[in-house]
This record gives sequence, structure tokens and C-alpha cells, in this order.
Amino acid sequence: MKTLPALLCGLCLATAAISAAAAPRPKVGLVLGGGGARGAAHIGVLETLERLQVPVDCVAGTSFGALVAGAWAAGITPAEMRRAMAGADWNAMFQDNTDYTELAFRQKQLQRRYLPGSEAGIGPDGITYPPGAVSGQRIQLFINQLVRADRGERRIDALKLPLSIVATDLGTGERVVFRDGPLAPAMRASMAVPGLVAPLSLDGRKLVDGGLVDNLPVREVRERCGAEVVIAVNVGSPLLVADQIGSLLSVSAQMVALLTEQNVTRSLATLGPRDIYIKPVLDGITAADFARFATSAQRGAEAADFIAYALQPLAVDEAAWRPWLYALRGEREDSAPVDLVRIEGLARVAPETVQRHVTQATDTPLDTETLNRDLLRAYGDGWYEQVNYALVSTHRRQVLRLLPVEKPWGPDYLRFALNLDSTLNQGSTFGLRAALHRTWLNRLGGELLVGAEIGGRTALDAQWYQPLEPTQRWFAQLDAGISSEPRDLYVDERRIARFDVERRTLTLSAGVDLRSLGQLRLGLQGVDGRVHEDVGPELFDPAQLRRRSSGTLLALELDQLNRLYFPTDGWALRAHWFRDHGGQYTRLSADLRANVSVGAWVFGARAAYTGSTQGDLPLFEAGTLGGFLNLSAYATGQLVADTVHYGHVRAERIVGRLPLGLRGDMRLGLALEGGRLSNPYTVSLAPGNLTSVTLYLGGETPFGPVYIGVGHSAAGANNAYLFLGTP
Repeated sequence: MKTLPALLCGLCLATAAISAAAAPRPKVGLVLGGGGARGAAHIGVLETLERLQVPVDCVAGTSFGALVAGAWAAGITPAEMRRAMAGADWNAMFQDNTDYTELAFRQKQLQRRYLPGSEAGIGPDGITYPPGAVSGQRIQLFINQLVRADRGERRIDALKLPLSIVATDLGTGERVVFRDGPLAPAMRASMAVPGLVAPLSLDGRKLVDGGLVDNLPVREVRERCGAEVVIAVNVGSPLLVADQIGSLLSVSAQMVALLTEQNVTRSLATLGPRDIYIKPVLDGITAADFARFATSAQRGAEAADFIAYALQPLAVDEAAWRPWLYALRGEREDSAPVDLVRIEGLARVAPETVQRHVTQATDTPLDTETLNRDLLRAYGDGWYEQVNYALVSTHRRQVLRLLPVEKPWGPDYLRFALNLDSTLNQGSTFGLRAALHRTWLNRLGGELLVGAEIGGRTALDAQWYQPLEPTQRWFAQLDAGISSEPRDLYVDERRIARFDVERRTLTLSAGVDLRSLGQLRLGLQGVDGRVHEDVGPELFDPAQLRRRSSGTLLALELDQLNRLYFPTDGWALRAHWFRDHGGQYTRLSADLRANVSVGAWVFGARAAYTGSTQGDLPLFEAGTLGGFLNLSAYATGQLVADTVHYGHVRAERIVGRLPLGLRGDMRLGLALEGGRLSNPYTVSLAPGNLTSVTLYLGGETPFGPVYIGVGHSAAGANNAYLFLGTP
């Protein structure tokens, strides 16, 4: 009698098992939340899902979750995502500046005098500013390369896996969901952190990070594919504690985190008992720790593995998994040859100025890496908010569409620079520099730059720069300026007098632009120089105090350094030759610099010369020594002579880096310097050799270079420096 109940029980269990096996697989929706660099954990979660053979019916992502979701839906494997993350330069990703080596030389000239981040537009509506610290140029090109845009424009509605990407309308605060349209711009919009990355302008709306309204879009997958089971992955950053909130930046970050946390809480409240919640342990990893992507990905995999027991019931066998995976990935076809390159969307800028940078040939497949470099060069011209591309098929032809977007706050700009300079021997000075820069005044790209400077140096200057043909290879230039700056006279290291050096110049020249390499100019220059003895005894021959001259100018400037300040590699040469038509003098100056890096060490050298190859130089044209890394033991401009030679070698140790979004590294350096004077114009020193040993700590900030240093000479001279700003 006991056997019958056992048989009945076994029959019931078998029937239940058969019914469960026959039951249809529930629809599964995958949600990848935002969290900045912490979002790399999503890659690890995808690795576990693929290992367990868990297919999903739709996926939704926000911010960095949109990046991973979009790439996965486009057929990119988690392993390929890891390689892309490893190959990305995350320090440069949030700095839109073109690599300094590749930057157009005219932009290099502007960056020497004015801070790039100070640019503001000026027009009939007043002063306008860029909408973000970075425009997202490098981010967009990275997304394009990640989703294989070289195989054609990727559209959300053409993907095999239904995808939703969430963004925020900055004007209305509305939640915007991309379910169709181009993939890469949608991913870029969802990643636009307000204040850091400029919004994406689309159809009259400005779109930013979707995390402000829906950082964990659970509702979206339920609506998109009727998901019965939601796998939600939350990688959001925890709120700061009170002691961590002290700066304006931390207050802004906390406000965004509060908004995000509130909408995440609402999303979590909608999860049911069948849903699966994954929250990787990301302690110690911030939203800016992109360099730790591998650790984040590993922790994501560990979190998914930990709840594999809950994921396993959603898995399918090999026969069902392979077709699903094949549909997701598809065939990896080779890129089709480009039949036509077309530049679109320009209103002011001539298309030839974009075309000159593009090396992509027709009848060959798209070379994404080279195209990215070319578009960054074009972006470096300074006229665009972004320069994007799309490869589209039109009438059986592959058309590469180049899509530069002109700066909406241009074409006229205000530019600024400042510096604070304090030395042991000369006290403290400051300088403030400002300019009005008007661009594209005609179809060839004429520019007017009018500047002024106050502080230790006072100056007014104006420049008209006129390209002579559409590619801007040849140009004409008119420069006019007046300046006055003080100089001190020393005897036995004692300052006994001060005089003011005043210069008025007018130069008309023509030249050839050597692109990123440099510039060569030939022209006529008139100079009216005066020296006013301000404080102290009269020490100079009156004939030396005033000189007018006009003559021929030849100027060559080459710059292949990899950074404007504190370079690690490259070289630069500046050479100027001026011959007075009256035969009074001929002035030659040259300055050669070079750097090379080995690991954390940077080695540099500089050699400079100023002198007259005919006659004697007027006092206002004479060579000077003194100042930081120009014979540092002596005060700035302390040594004045008809002919000066200078050289140094230095070794710098990189001891740290500034945070993400700031430029450059911090270095501790030692320099050995030497100089020689011939025919000195002051009574402070006799002709001869001079030396200095200099120790300094320096780095680059958003306001320009900063350094502190001390210099000592065997002759007994000493000086100390503190500097911040644009030289």
C-alpha cells in the first residue's frame, strides 16, 4: 500500500518537470545603469551572461551603461570592449585639444598667448560661453570606432537586439528615449555629463546625461519588449559624506548624485520577485577612475557569478543559444571601399579647409584610425564645436560624410590670459592679457586679432591675417604694436636703477604655412625704440636710448613639441633675422629646444643666441639673460649685452599627475645652465662665462604652467621663483 503513494508522488513530480520544460522562456530585459567609469563593470556582467548562455530580448542603458549596451547590441563582444577600453587614452578623452604636435601652427601661436579654456563668444546678443568644459570630440570618435562605424552608419532600429538609450532634455527636463535613429549620437548624448561634456544638439533640443531622470531604466525594458524578468545592474556612485563636500565641484557632483539616487530608488521599487538585481562591489572606484576599467569589469563578473543560481533558470541550451548569438553578432564583413568624400553643414568655413586635413582615399576601405587623426587635426583649427562623420550607402555608393559643426558661440571671440610672477630679487608682478579675435571675415578666412596687456608689461597690438587661397597654405600678415616694459640695472647683485623699454613696430609680411610643423615669413619691418631712464643715475649714452630703423625681416618658426608646456618629447626652433636698410645693424636670434622621455624621466636641452652680425644692437634690441631657465640665478633681464649665448641641460622626474580633466603632469627638475656675454651694455658684469644650477617643481594647470624654483650661481648670485599663468 505504501508503494502507490510513492508512485503517485513521482508521477506528479515528473508531470511538473515536463510542464516546466514545456513552458515558454520568459522575456528578459537587461538594464545597464549609469555610473561613469564604474560602468565598466557592465562588461563583466555581459561576460557572465554569455558564459551562462542567457539570451535577452531587449536592453536599455543610461550614460556609461548606454555605451556598453549600445556596443553590445551592435555586435561588439565583451572581449572587444575590454580591448577598446585598454587602448583608449582616458587622460586625453576628456581634453578635446588636438595633440599639440598635430595642432595647426596658428592655433599654437594663439595658445602661447591666451588660455584655450578662456575663449568666449561675442556677438549681437552679448557674451556667450561654450556649453561644457569639453565638447566631446574625442568621446564621439571613440564611440564611432567602438561600434565599427567603418562598416556603415549604425542605426538603432536596424540592430538585431532591441535597444533603448536614455538621455535628458536639458531645456525641459524631460526623459528622452532613443529607440531608433543613428546609434553613435544617441550614445554620446546619454554620456554628456552636465558642465563637463557639452550637450548634444539634436532637433532643436540639447540632450545630456540620462542619469538625471532615469539612471536605471527598468520601466523602459518592460515597455520595450514586455520584459517579464528584468536583470538590473546598478553601478551608481554613493553619495558623498558631509566632510567630503567642500568645493564648488564637489557640491555640483553631490547635486547630480542626489538627483540620480532619487530616480534609481524609484526604479528599484518597481522590481518584482522574479527580477534579478546586480550591484557590483565597486568600493574605492570613482566615476572618474577609467584607468581601473579592468578592475571594474572583474568586479562586475564576480557580482554576476555570485547570483548565477538566479540567472541559470534563464539560460538556454546550445541549440537555442547559437542562433541568438549569431543574430546578435552577424557576419563580420570587411569594410566597403569609400566611393565619395563629402563635406556637409558648413555656413562660414570654406570646405577646402576641412578637406586639406583628410587623407582618406576613394576606392579604399575606410581607415578609421587615420580618419580620427585627420578629424582631430581639422578640429584643431579652432572653428568647430565638433567634427564627426558617417559612412552611408547611397545609390550603391559608399559616401563618407564629414560633418563639422561650427561653433555656435563664434565666429568672434574674446580671449584672456593672466600670470602671477614673484621672484626673490624683483618682488611680485602680475599681468592680464585680453584680445578680441574676429575670424572668417571673408571667404578665404581673414582674421583680425586686437589685444591689450596691463601689469608688469603694458602693450597694445593688432594683427590682420589673410590667407591667399582656400587651403590657407599661403598668407599675408600685417602686425602693429606698441609696448613698454621695465628693466632693472644691477651692480654687484644690487639693483641701482630702473629704465623702461618702449617699442613701436609695424610689419608687413607674406609667408607659407607649414601646417603643424611651423611657419616661414618674409617681410618689411619698421621699429621705433626708446629707452627711458626711470629711477637711478643716467648711465647710458643718449645715442643708445632712441633708434628708428626699417629693414627686411625673415622669420622661421618650427614646433614639433608634444605639449605647449612641460613637453615630454619633440623639438622646436625659432629663428629671426632682421637687416636694417640703413646699414646700422643686423640682428640674428635663434632658440632651439629638444626633449626626450625615458619612463618617468624627461630629459631636455636648450640652446639660444642673440647678437649682431653687423654693427651694434640698439639697447632695446639687445640680448638679455636672467629669469627662470634663462640663467635662473639672475633676475629677469638682469644681464644685457650686444651678444649673448645660452644653453642648459635638465632632467625632470614625473612625480604625479593632475586629476582627470586637467592637463599635464607634476615634475621635479634639476637644470645645469651656462651663458656668455659679449660687449655688455650695463656695468653689472664684465664679459665672460656664467653658470647656474636650478632646482624646481612644476606642472600644468588650467591657468597655464605653475612652478616654484631656486637658482644658484658659482659667482654668488641667487634667486627664487613662483609663477602661475601664461608667460
